[in-house]
Amino acid sequence: MRLNTNNIQERIKDTLMETLNITFLESDDQASLEATMPVERKLTQTMGVLHGGATISLAESVAGVGSNVLCASDERCFGMQISASHISSAKVGDVVRAKGVIQHKGHSTHVWNVDIFSETTGKLISSIRVTNAVVKRILYTKGE
Repeated sequence: MRLNTNNIQERIKDTLMETLNITFLESDDQASLEATMPVERKLTQTMGVLHGGATISLAESVAGVGSNVLCASDERCFGMQISASHISSAKVGDVVRAKGVIQHKGHSTHVWNVDIFSETTGKLISSIRVTNAVVKRILYTKGE
């Protein structure tokens, strides 16, 4: 099944993902998902490089969207744990690409590895593991 990124881009309107200018990429593989994010000044820390929190937000977004694509119609996924290792940096004007691959697809949890690379240098920026909780939709219907 082909991932409909138009639907994803529509669903992220007025969210943090839109604020960060995250763009999801087409995929034929439900076990992985990619997205890009431009490195803008507003996403940097005081030394002028991409803030680790923005990087983690990109990773959690990729894993969250990826898990929700895999969920049954009566389920949704929510982030429950993140572990990040920041290895290199990206500067303003660069674009970073997140490549998420599901490692475990269980009934109550999904575990993703998300590696984030600089599209300018090809360097690995961060390696992040995200664990998502799978919950029945009926448990959180308020606000939908």
